[in-house]
Amino acid sequence: MIKRKDILKIAIDSPAAAGAGTLAKAISKHYNLMYLDTGKIYRYIAYLKIKHPKKFGYKFISSKINSLKIVDLSNKNLLSNEVGIEASIIAKQKKIRKLVHYFQLNFAYNPPKKYKGSCLDGRDITYNIIPDADFKFYITANIKTRALRRYKELKNLKKKISYSEVLKSIKKRDKSDLNRKISPLKKTKDSLLINTTKLNKRACFLKIKKIIDRNINKINGNL
Repeated sequence: MIKRKDILKIAIDSPAAAGAGTLAKAISKHYNLMYLDTGKIYRYIAYLKIKHPKKFGYKFISSKINSLKIVDLSNKNLLSNEVGIEASIIAKQKKIRKLVHYFQLNFAYNPPKKYKGSCLDGRDITYNIIPDADFKFYITANIKTRALRRYKELKNLKKKISYSEVLKSIKKRDKSDLNRKISPLKKTKDSLLINTTKLNKRACFLKIKKIIDRNINKINGNL
């Protein structure tokens, strides 16, 4: 794979509902970066499994990943708790991770020319997908705050679910993400920790923007 060298690369890892996606989108828009929520790929595969149980298999997934477009990841059905739990199970499968891994690498290192780089968020981006990222962040928040955020998000989508159900789901997801044998969620030593528990969206964005702006001239000099 040919890797573009004239780009800015930002890697973000976080547990579920910590606000990483919202931050990554804002950062990507501000710096003109191609954005990918890598967790949505596994949710997309999980959605396919639930929707097409008889067709579901390696060849079926492979064909879908090879033709995957970012717009496919905007399906609101991907946000359901059922899909999230299934995605966490699917993410443990070595064959599927290999397929997704290549897709992520190509996305990270070869964004369209109109973009100045790429910004990816997920569970293993800082050490497995873009270990040479120019900026690495680990976004987190306490579990009750994360559950409340996800609950409000689902309620806005008219999903019938209780806060306690969401909290239980988040706890289960955390356990799976942190303890899986293949590419578990972890904070790397070179990732900057951002705790969003007591910060609103704007404050989170400005905090990360300040860090990037302080160092971006140095990065641009090396591109």
